[in-house]
Amino acid sequence: MKTKAIRIYGKKDLRLEEFDLPELKDDEILASVISDSICMSSHKAALQGADHKRIPNDVNINPTIIGHEFAGVILKVGKKWQSKFKSGQKFSIQPAMNQMGTLNAPGYSFRFIGGDATHIIIPPIVMEADCLLPYAGEAYFPASLSEPMSCIIGAFHASYHTPPGTYKHNMGIRAGGNMAILAGVGPMGLGAIDYALHQDRKPALLIVTDIDDNRLVRASSIFTPEHARKEGIQLVYVNTGKMKDPARHLRDLTGDKGFDDVFIFAPVKPVIELGDAILGFDGCLNFFAGPVNPEFKAEFNFYNVHYAFTHIVGTSGGNTDDMRESLKLMGEGKINPAIMITHVGGLDSVVETTLNLPQIPGGKKLIYTNISMPLVALSALGDLGKNDAFYSGLHKIVSKNDYIWSLEAEKYLLTNAKPI
Repeated sequence: MKTKAIRIYGKKDLRLEEFDLPELKDDEILASVISDSICMSSHKAALQGADHKRIPNDVNINPTIIGHEFAGVILKVGKKWQSKFKSGQKFSIQPAMNQMGTLNAPGYSFRFIGGDATHIIIPPIVMEADCLLPYAGEAYFPASLSEPMSCIIGAFHASYHTPPGTYKHNMGIRAGGNMAILAGVGPMGLGAIDYALHQDRKPALLIVTDIDDNRLVRASSIFTPEHARKEGIQLVYVNTGKMKDPARHLRDLTGDKGFDDVFIFAPVKPVIELGDAILGFDGCLNFFAGPVNPEFKAEFNFYNVHYAFTHIVGTSGGNTDDMRESLKLMGEGKINPAIMITHVGGLDSVVETTLNLPQIPGGKKLIYTNISMPLVALSALGDLGKNDAFYSGLHKIVSKNDYIWSLEAEKYLLTNAKPI
């Protein structure tokens, strides 16, 4: 079977190509990818090429398929897995397989599996790691976004606190505590707000910061302080870019107690140092956003590490349990990852989008891999629709839903867009 896919050959060398997949083996699964959301990690991989820890050294000869936040439908199941999976079954994949001794992951390391493809072969390592997850939802895009949501969930689970006089690490954010999400109104920050408000272990105070008023206004319209109060949480949005002493202001919001949990959603030195400055006793700083620069550094107050027991953790992706929790919360209607999406496009928009991701404003860029379509901001559909019936129809759907992506929008796109 032929597939069309985006393959990486080296630094900034991504190519849309059509090629033959090999014959399916008894321990493999053939699948069609429907949707993939583009992650900043793919941008980093595209910049670093073979220098990236997950990209093989020989991609210049044996290129791999990029994209790791994907969902699709199983087409054919090899004999080994026929008792567990079946054709026609929808799926999502946890790329962080956590196999001992290897960082290999779909979307980085394999020649025939990745999210930015029309068809893929799922190798046995994915099933053996229990990372091929059946999905029962009607829309595909939530399953794609279950991977980034699992990263957020994993970060919340990785934070920890230590009761005074003990060496016991109580995992998870402090229930009823003070939480800050810094640089927190990008796509992943919005997901973190959603999870903080609607999971079981909730903070009493949630502060969300950014330096962009427009982004803060949009976030506060999606997750209002009034809604947060119904969830038992005081939610405050703060523009720290307008303050001479943001640390003082944020600490004052806690009565100078400081924060139990601080999440850093941008790899920016002043943001990290602000997070350190607002930590309270036994406060945990979670460095969520990974930097591109391997020499990236920031200062940390080690006086407080010694006397106030502050500490830092870093997470890079979630695990399979986190992804299952993500899918469960979506299925129960408790979280809505669609709020992350601000752009949609087809497979032929992936190369330019991935290479230029930091320069494209907005949130998540959602790709439907079997269509041909430039990357389009949902907010721009109205203007595009003035001269194009396809965009006009899509605009009617998203505009009535406050420009939030939906099952109806996905169905319309898959039915009416030009095939790749």
